Formats: sequence, C-alpha cells, structure tokens
Amino acid sequence: MSVIARPSLAQSRLSRPFALHPFQRRWWPAHAALLGVLALPLQAAEPQNTESGEEEVAPLVITTVAPQSPLTVVTDPRQPRQPAPASDGADYLKTIPGFSAVRSGGVNGDPVFRGMFGSRIKLLTNGGEMLGACPNRMDAPSSYISPASYDRLTVIKGPQTVLWGPGASAATVLFERDPEQFSAPDWRLNTSLLAGSNGRFDRSIDAAAGSQDGYARVLANRSQADDYADGNGDTVPSRFDKWNSDVALGWTPDANTLVELTAGKGDGESRYAGRGMDGTQFARESLGLRFKKEYIGEVFHGLEANVYYNYADHVMDNFRLRDPDPSASMAMMRNPMASQVDRRTLGGRLAGTWRWDEVELVGGIDAQRSEHRKRASTFNMMTRTYTDADQFAWNKDADTHNYGLFGELTWQLDHDQRLIGGARLDRAEAHDYRQTFTSHNPMTMLSQTWANPSADEERHDTLYSGFLRYEEDLQRLPATTYLGLGHSERFPDYWELFSASAGPVGSIQAFETVKPEKTTQLDLGIQYRQGGLEAWASAYAGVVEDYILFDYVPGIMAGMTRTVVENVDARIAGAEAGVAYRFTPNWKGDATLAYAWGENTSDDRALPQIPPLEARFALTYERDNWSTSGLWRVVAAQKRIAENQGTVVGKDFDESSGFGVLSWNGAYRLSRNLKFSAGVDNLLDKAYSEHLNLAGNAGFGFPAETRINEPGRTYWTRVDLSF
Repeated sequence: MSVIARPSLAQSRLSRPFALHPFQRRWWPAHAALLGVLALPLQAAEPQNTESGEEEVAPLVITTVAPQSPLTVVTDPRQPRQPAPASDGADYLKTIPGFSAVRSGGVNGDPVFRGMFGSRIKLLTNGGEMLGACPNRMDAPSSYISPASYDRLTVIKGPQTVLWGPGASAATVLFERDPEQFSAPDWRLNTSLLAGSNGRFDRSIDAAAGSQDGYARVLANRSQADDYADGNGDTVPSRFDKWNSDVALGWTPDANTLVELTAGKGDGESRYAGRGMDGTQFARESLGLRFKKEYIGEVFHGLEANVYYNYADHVMDNFRLRDPDPSASMAMMRNPMASQVDRRTLGGRLAGTWRWDEVELVGGIDAQRSEHRKRASTFNMMTRTYTDADQFAWNKDADTHNYGLFGELTWQLDHDQRLIGGARLDRAEAHDYRQTFTSHNPMTMLSQTWANPSADEERHDTLYSGFLRYEEDLQRLPATTYLGLGHSERFPDYWELFSASAGPVGSIQAFETVKPEKTTQLDLGIQYRQGGLEAWASAYAGVVEDYILFDYVPGIMAGMTRTVVENVDARIAGAEAGVAYRFTPNWKGDATLAYAWGENTSDDRALPQIPPLEARFALTYERDNWSTSGLWRVVAAQKRIAENQGTVVGKDFDESSGFGVLSWNGAYRLSRNLKFSAGVDNLLDKAYSEHLNLAGNAGFGFPAETRINEPGRTYWTRVDLSF
C-alpha cells in the first residue's frame, strides 16, 4: 500500500528517449534552424524532372481523398494532410467523405462511417485486427494506428466484400505496408518532423535496407501535444503523448515468394475533456508472420497465409493527468482510482487464388480468438491509502471466438462488364466468465456486488453473409458504374455484450438477450473522368434487422445513469459525391458532399449518432515545385436526434448547430529529397463543436451535457526528408 502522489509532467512515464520535447513557445526558431541544417547538404530547387524523364508532380497537402473507383478509396496515409497531419487512424479517416469521428478531445476519437460505429467497420492493419480493451472504447482500435507507419490505406464501402472477416456492414478499412523491393544491395530513409500550435510535435523515421534476397525495415514515430485552446480562447483538456515502433524482416528467395516477420510495440497517454478518467497507458505489442506465393500454376495462381498476435494493455485513472473531482456524483470518483484492462487477440487467415480465362476466385478460411481481462485499484477511506491495480490478480471476464469460410468470385463478362459475388459462413462464440458485478445501487448510491445470472454461460451463432455486384465501363461516357446488393450478419462485439450497466434492475443481462445484427444494403455508384473533369457519386439504402442500440436510462438520483442494450429494426440511406475540375494547368477546384440518414422503425424515431450533412470546398494552385490551397469545410445543423440513445461511447444529448471552418496550406519542394509543408487550420479562429461529441466532464468544470469545442486557430509546419 502507498499514499497516493500525483506525478509531475517531468516524472511522466512517457518521458523517455526519442522525446525531443521542445518548449511550447520555442519551437519556431528551433524548427527554422532544423530546416537550415537539413537543406545544407542538398541542392537548391532543381528542375522537376526525374531520372526517367517524367515531370515530377508538384507537392501537395491532402485536403480530401477521391475514390479510386466508385466503391473503393485508396490513398497514401504518409502524405501531409489538413487539418494538421493525423496522429491516429480515426483522425486520418476523417479526410475521406462519409467518415467522421466521436470526439472527446485532442486524440483517440472513434471512427464513424455513414453513421455506423464500432465493429460495423472492419479495421485491419497488415491483415491483423488490433482490438482495444477499454469497456467504453477509450482505446478504440484506431487509437493504436499511426497512419505514417503504413504505405497504403484502402476503404471498401458497404457489405461489398467477404475477404477480410465477418461483420463489416458499413465498411472495410485496410492499413497496409508493402514489402520492400531491392534489385541490389541498397538502402532508403524517409523521415519527417512536424511542429505546431499547442505544443504539437511529431517525428517519424522509416528506414529499410536489403537486396534481392531480403530486407529489414524499421519504423518509429512519436506524437505529442499540450491542451489546446478553442476559438473562444478557453483551454480544453486534451494533452497527449504517444509513440510506436515496428520492425519487419522479409525473405524473398525468388521474385514470386515472400516470407515476412513483423514485430511492434507502442504506448501513450491522453487526457480527455469528455471522460471521468484519462488514459495513462496504451501499451501495444504486435507480432505477425505472413507468407505469399504467386504464379504457382496456370490455374492455381497464388497462396497467402498470415498469423498475428496483438496485445493491448490499457490503464485508466483519475489522478495522474488531473485531480479527482470532489463533487463527483459517485463517491468512488471523489478519490484516486484506476482500472487496468488488457486484451489478447490471436488470429490467422489462409487464402488461395484460382484464375481461368475470364474468372478469378479467391477462397479461404480465417479464425480469431480474443481474451479480455481486468483489475482495479482500491482506496482505503480510513487510512487514506491507495493500492494500484497492478498489485492485484487479473480477472478474466470474456472470451470470444470466430471461425470463417469465405469465397469471392470475379467474372469478366466481356471487356467492359464484370460480375463480382461472394459468400461467407461464420461460427461465432462468446463465453461470459464474470461471476459477480460490482456497481452502485441506484437506491442507496453505494457500491454493491451482485451475482451474475449469465456466469459461465456460452453463446454460439452461425452467421451468413454475401453480396452480388455488377460493374460496367460505359461506352458512351468515360465512366464506370456499379450496382450491388449485400447482406452482412454481425455477432455482437465485446462492448455490446459486456459493457451495459450491471445491477439489480432486471435479472437478464445483455449477454443473454442481444441478438446478432443483420444488414441488407443496396449500393450503387458512378465515376466519371474526362479531360480536366472528374466526378463521382456513391449511394446506399438498406434495412437493419436487430440493430444494436444503447439506451441511457436516467437513475433516481442525479448522475446515476444506466446503459441498456436492446435490438430494434432500422432503415438507413445516404450518399457521398465529389467533383474536381482543373480550370487551367495551375488551378484546380474540388468539392465533396456526404449525407447519412437513419430511422429506428421499431420506435418511429431517428437513429442516434448520425452525423449531419457535410461539404468540403477546396481551391488549389500548383506551379513547378510548390502549391497552395484553401479549404472550406461546411457542416449543417443536425436536428434529427434520438435523445439519450447512442453507442457504448456516446449518446445524442442535444441538437447541434451548423458551422463553417476555413483553412489554408502550402507545400514547397526544396529539392528532390526535401519537402516543406505548412498550414493554418481554423484560420478565422471560430468557436465550434462537432455533432458527434462527448459531453464535457464536470471534473474539468464543464456544465452538464456541454459539447467540447474543437481547436481554435492552429498553425503547423512539416518537413519530409527522403533518400
């Protein structure tokens, strides 16, 4: 046992090498000096011709991402983007029309696509799934992703693929690293530095060396920031500090064979204006092994296999990055407290590819097992002593399994027409190991232990998914169209089975009652390219049977809210569209639009947590080795809400107002190896908040159900150096 002591910033667990902590008000001269040092050994701006004689494209800052096809978006997440380059996966996804995020401060938002949240979005890194451990998704899967560590980001909209696991009714998101290719002994180095307002400081290194027989690749990055100020000049608790490091070792015995071993670690901390506790540990461990063999035979084209292990060890507390709130409605929150949770995920996939003259078939199997544990600290009211969570034994509360069989076929009907279809069969299992619940008694407001009626119970479900899609390259127009019908069945995830409030109100728990969710959706789209004009649109409409919904039920006493999980039926619809036009060789305009709609047909009311209509307008000027652009983001008010309903993370608590935010950026290529970019987000220093938001926490002085404002005017600058 030990008397609680709140560590200072200098004593933070994350103050370790690879920090390069600049003082908040001194980063400008330091960064300018760094620019000079980096530029010294390099030539001044060179003619923009590569060794192959092709003209080099002017450097750009990404403001929005156009789809590669009407259904699929592919982009390079290493490129600088606006708003300030992303520190996590959710932050980067917001540049893609249709994506938004549940915000709670400066980092670790939870991605939402077309108003759909959580495991409706299949989020994979290098073919593996990193699942968070927090019962309230403080460590959402996207919080463990550093976009700069990946070579390619692919988004497949809707239930229009079965290749990457079960349940992806909204979208499949793939963060991937490409294998290195060296024809002779050689090496490369890519590094970047970013500095900005509010103490923002990022640095990353990506280095590789190898030959035609194999390679080694090392990646390391760190991102940190202080609390930001909103457009009113008020400080929003949002400080974060996170790092990641990964290594990949590849063996290429011939041009068609790859064996790659990967390993990685990471950690971080973040405080949240919209939560009663902060995240003071986001430890990650990852291992992966993949095998790929191509051109095996005339029909059996290739084989891919991978296994992965991901471990998340997450700590939440209310005293390391803040002071306990003496006015908290729950007595336990008035004193120091901490909770530690972890999750081990082991999975694998085996897929083969068969090719005939006009047909390609990809088929295989996949499996995943995930184990969740937890433990909590104690505080002795009599002696005023605190015992940290790591002094107690772990308690296993949940275990989930999934075994899947899939096949996806592409049939080239003729030169311009394709038919793509797939089917998937999954066997999902969950085991409830909780013997008791410890929660407050709504009548006495005291903590009490209750017996778990579903202790040691198991659930088993067989799930069916599939889709059929027609694609055509039009002859009369330089355009591609598609029309697809998909069906996805999703087993309830950990948060839906185990995170609802425990207590004596009703003897049946969510683990026993919540049903699998079934989505049937029609997707259609078109993409047009001719001359300087590019336009695209994708739309969807669907029905969701047994949509999994969280109800926030007010208790007898103020602040005593319970969450109840139920199934309802729903309808969903919406669209994304964009147009880009090059007026002259130097001037280009872009515009995108995204709209989502949802209705709870069981209760004849809106679905909760649906983002409002959003548009982006950008105007870019490019010339030789520099570019500059302005971005105007316009978001409508959201009046369709379902008060006190939502997800495990957030709920609808009020209508939201519309807003418009203007930003500017510029980029300059000093040489073939050195690129400089800078920007100003929220140029007019507007005070605004997103609709998908967590209510501000009273421990930081926010009145009840107050939206958290976004950052005010924010300056940032970034240097990219490559050899």
